[in-house]
Amino acid sequence: MLKRTVAGLIVAVVMASGAVAGPFEDGLAAYQRGDYATALKIWRPLGDQGDAKAQTMLGGLYDFGKGVAQDYAEAVTWYRLAAAQGFASAQSLLGSMSQFNLGNMYLLGHSVPQDYVLAHLWFNLAAARGDKDAAKNRDIVEELMTPDQIAEAQRVAREWKPTPAQ
Repeated sequence: MLKRTVAGLIVAVVMASGAVAGPFEDGLAAYQRGDYATALKIWRPLGDQGDAKAQTMLGGLYDFGKGVAQDYAEAVTWYRLAAAQGFASAQSLLGSMSQFNLGNMYLLGHSVPQDYVLAHLWFNLAAARGDKDAAKNRDIVEELMTPDQIAEAQRVAREWKPTPAQ
């Protein structure tokens, strides 16, 4: 469900950026009819040339495994290229993807000590950005937590402030 929602959001945000007819729109038409291979073929050169909209859509293809093998590292690469140009939808997608992944890392103890409070924090922040899977995961984590841990997680989430990228 989330994959369809986010993929639809990517298309909607990119379309709202006021583009005129051209190669990008040809790729968008292919994407909308489910011809992801053609969309990839059209958007790849545009992305390589620095087109932030195409880079965002390429990120989406890799993020959700549409016409390509799902590859989160490749998705992040494309999202970062677009985000670095100030493309807001790419920045938002990159942020949500990072928060959700951090939540999973703390939930499972992958590469970090297992910490339900921090897992809850990151899932909660991603959920606040509209990520329904993050909201579900936050609720699952809550079932594993004590009332004191839940209160601490909620306090930390309220106090959390983003820091500028270094």
